[in-house]
Amino acid sequence: MTTAHSSSPYHAHIYYSSDERSDAETLRDMLRRVRADSPLSKILFVGELRDHQVGPHPVSQFEIHFDESSLPDVEPVLLRSGLRVLIHPLTDDDLGDHTHLGRWIGEPVELDLTELDPPGVNQGIARFGKSDF
Repeated sequence: MTTAHSSSPYHAHIYYSSDERSDAETLRDMLRRVRADSPLSKILFVGELRDHQVGPHPVSQFEIHFDESSLPDVEPVLLRSGLRVLIHPLTDDDLGDHTHLGRWIGEPVELDLTELDPPGVNQGIARFGKSDF
């Protein structure tokens, strides 16, 4: 398994219900508009709102990509949002990333683990900082 260091890639999946969609959109837009002098400007990618199941995520969500060194700046913003969030590293263990290596803000979402890549493969690494699902 890959060990984390300050430049290790991370994802956060921000989940929302139909009632929370405007809150998710506000958060997403704020993350996209951060000023260059903000610590949040180190976020590499802010995805689109996905109002349907995508991969292992059975409820609406959007994702952000960042390096582990940005975690102390990103995590408090996600916590203040009041939305459910899964924060996880990107290693060569996709299942581990979404389970025991990840951590939740708020009530966990039951993920469809059958959608995750087998050990030694993680398509999220290839997408890091570049694309949405």
